[in-house]
Amino acid sequence: MRKFFFTIAIGSTAFLTSCSSDDDATEMVNTIEIENPASYSFEREGEPTVSFSGQTTRILMAQELLGGFTTNTNTVETLQAMYAHEEGAADFEDSDLNASDKNLRSKTAASVDYFSTNTTDQTLIRTEFESWIEGQVTEVFTNWEVAAEAGIAGQLADGEKTRYVNAEGLEYNQLFAKGLIGALMTDQALNNYLSTAVLDEGTSRADNDAGTVLEGKTYTNMEHKWDEAYGYVYGLNADASNPNADLGADKFLNEYIGKLEEDSDFSGIADEIFQAFKLGRAAIVSGDYDVRDAQAEIIRAKISQVIAVRGIYYLQQAKVTLAAETPNYGSAFHALSEAYGFIYSLRFTRKPGTDAPYLTKEESNELLEELMEGENGLWDVTANTIDEISEDIAEEFDFTVVQAAE
Repeated sequence: MRKFFFTIAIGSTAFLTSCSSDDDATEMVNTIEIENPASYSFEREGEPTVSFSGQTTRILMAQELLGGFTTNTNTVETLQAMYAHEEGAADFEDSDLNASDKNLRSKTAASVDYFSTNTTDQTLIRTEFESWIEGQVTEVFTNWEVAAEAGIAGQLADGEKTRYVNAEGLEYNQLFAKGLIGALMTDQALNNYLSTAVLDEGTSRADNDAGTVLEGKTYTNMEHKWDEAYGYVYGLNADASNPNADLGADKFLNEYIGKLEEDSDFSGIADEIFQAFKLGRAAIVSGDYDVRDAQAEIIRAKISQVIAVRGIYYLQQAKVTLAAETPNYGSAFHALSEAYGFIYSLRFTRKPGTDAPYLTKEESNELLEELMEGENGLWDVTANTIDEISEDIAEEFDFTVVQAAE
């Protein structure tokens, strides 16, 4: 059990009286002890209070939808229905997902902090995800057996498996998957459920202080909101209360936290994120909202770092592959498509202490335009372009391109 101690000033004052001097006031200090439990496990009156089933459902929906990108008999309507699922519709193989009232589209670019007053960008982002679905069907599926080349969609072998790209060399499934890491998982966790606007909405603080739970539930509203952020990171772990032993449980944030943990330059990041989630939740139970908010800032910084590091990593991997005497375009374009999705996701990151991402929408778009600026997109990309984009991203963070590339 890790113990964290926080000292706070209490508003009471002790007065010492003397006949020869003015009264002196001495401020008393009280120490509150918050225990960070060994696991993400919390109870009230013997009943567990952690719940994030909605997040688990959406991650499962996303994984099945991505599987649909590789079945060339699917239609635009089939894949769009999986993205914008309606309760009871038979869109998934999993009957529980079909019965759910949850879907992916309604939570894409839907955070309170970034999109509650920005419905124009929200609509544009959702339209982009739908365009990637449409492009997979109308451009890639129709050329499923065609050998891809500059200006022609089709298939590319990369030595391990066949990749399917559009005319510019992009894999739409990778754009969708890595873009969803930002527009859904990261945006909802960092800019919605960890937002003070959500955590402290209405009477949430007073209810949490009083231990007032939601009707029919064992948890307070504030506890639940924090748990929902947690669910977008650990919703598919076999033991979500101790997830670091099972990183890679999904194809989204969980997997890439695990990837950074395997890199010696970033090892320890998985535990930093986990400890911050646990301590923040424990602080909510204790009613210490300054500690809660400090942990939210740590989570924002570290998860944002995951997105930036992996974007640079894939750019640099592709550069090495393209520099070979006989370039493996399948492998290189796969990496560049992943990089594209991560760069796209940078607009959903959150710089601690601010209400802004590390890179704005405009800055992210500029990098993507630079990546695709050749007449044939990825077919024309150069090593200099890759390095320039990599440096532009790294400059916004506290690591180097060399560290990210390893």
